[in-house]
Amino acid sequence: MNILILAASAQKASINKKLAGAIGQMIASEHKIDTPDFKAFSLPMYDGDIEQESGVPELAQALAARIQQADAVIICTPEYNGSIPGGLKNTLDWLSRLRPHPLVAKPVLLTGASPGALGSIRGLWHTRVPFEALGALVYPEMFGLSSAYDALDEQNGFKDARKSEQVNKLVNSFLAFAAALTKS
Repeated sequence: MNILILAASAQKASINKKLAGAIGQMIASEHKIDTPDFKAFSLPMYDGDIEQESGVPELAQALAARIQQADAVIICTPEYNGSIPGGLKNTLDWLSRLRPHPLVAKPVLLTGASPGALGSIRGLWHTRVPFEALGALVYPEMFGLSSAYDALDEQNGFKDARKSEQVNKLVNSFLAFAAALTKS
């Protein structure tokens, strides 16, 4: 399967990029992985006037094309103030203007990493809403990596074998869900 793993952070040393790398390493031997750099898709704040004057930005269209080529999408997102990061929400707002919607019926797994004790779980609940509103098939389980700066090593591997096993089990369960959807 083709899996798009998007770390929804523009920061170079993002712990969510490290989480995306760790997940990608787990599944790369069996799947084709696409890990676009979120910063490469920096979009202006959604504005209907911009859309009316010049259409949906090419960067949003390019990201939509990559999403459409994927059989499944894994999002690794930070939590900003207990909610969805503005950059990710803005990207979804632009994607929502495209026809066909690139996320309709697309299996999506939500994950996140945070230096805090809750591991971005509060933000993941908020992140579900726009994905579901856009018709994505958001997997029921989510994963939040707490104390993330200490959880991953320099090669994007999990320092704790139990945490690695937990993520591996979740990702493989999600991929089985996605594969069943693509067969039907």
